[in-house]
Amino acid sequence: MTPDADAGTAAKRTDPFAPLTSEMLDVGDGHELYVESVGRSDGIPAVYLHGGPGSGCQPDHRRLFDPDRFCAVLFDQRGCGRSRPKGSREHNTTQHLIADMETIREKFGFERWMVVGGSWGATLALAYAETHPERVSGIALRATFLGTRAEVETAFTSRLSQFHPALYEDFLSVLPPEERDRPVDAYWRRILDSDPAVHGPAAKAWHDTERALSEHKPARTRLDLAALNVWRTLPATPFMEAHYFINDSFMNEDQLLRNAGRLDGIPGMIVQGRYDLLCAPATAQALAKVWPGSELRIVEEAGHSLYDGGVRDAVMKSIADLASKIGR
Repeated sequence: MTPDADAGTAAKRTDPFAPLTSEMLDVGDGHELYVESVGRSDGIPAVYLHGGPGSGCQPDHRRLFDPDRFCAVLFDQRGCGRSRPKGSREHNTTQHLIADMETIREKFGFERWMVVGGSWGATLALAYAETHPERVSGIALRATFLGTRAEVETAFTSRLSQFHPALYEDFLSVLPPEERDRPVDAYWRRILDSDPAVHGPAAKAWHDTERALSEHKPARTRLDLAALNVWRTLPATPFMEAHYFINDSFMNEDQLLRNAGRLDGIPGMIVQGRYDLLCAPATAQALAKVWPGSELRIVEEAGHSLYDGGVRDAVMKSIADLASKIGR
């Protein structure tokens, strides 16, 4: 790792959110992960899990943690962001990511840490905590997603058709008529097809539809069908999402709810947008019901995005409150 000269105390640095350390960490299987830490070296241990799967950590994610209180670790998951090889789906499963988290935790010397994540990051946070509950001091979630095929299918079919019917028609029109009865499966197959003429339009359509579903007030609510066959680069997330979701997120059916008893004794905060079309409040409620140590906080007038009104502030407050709850 590469430390800053005065990494011990955030207040001494010009930018308190600048990384304390950053490195490319070899986790085996040909993968190297970009890993950074922010805050203070003797702060409350925490880890942030980005969404997607397939996106990556952003500089603003560092600001979710009080730099005078936390030592927060952020990393780009296998094949994501600055990690290498970029886009690789080989040796890339939920179990691999859980093992990577343990490698990172041990490298930093943390006995336990707070686990923070939203959407897919919430899925991974729960999967990790249920595998290694003894290593988790608390969990802060946003937009709870349990990694199930049913959640994705509902979001991109019945919910999409109800709230954005014209966009749903656009979404279906990208597919041949014979594939429209199971559109989500058809999209995943096409996105994972090796032919750019097949995966390109599908990846762009999936990405743009998901973006509209993720925002309470989306800027665009229709697909630009003419532009689907024109691109220089393609978004990364549809490919990793298709890889994970076509494999049921590499978990058993309803695994995270069925194993929620393993979270007993771990305090949790669940932040949920009232109008989240991708990860509906019913899922967060179902989790809270089987996790007695959790507290569900609904953000009114907000959808899925971290940047919908009030969500980011609610996440920051949940992280701070959770730190106080665990006595730090």
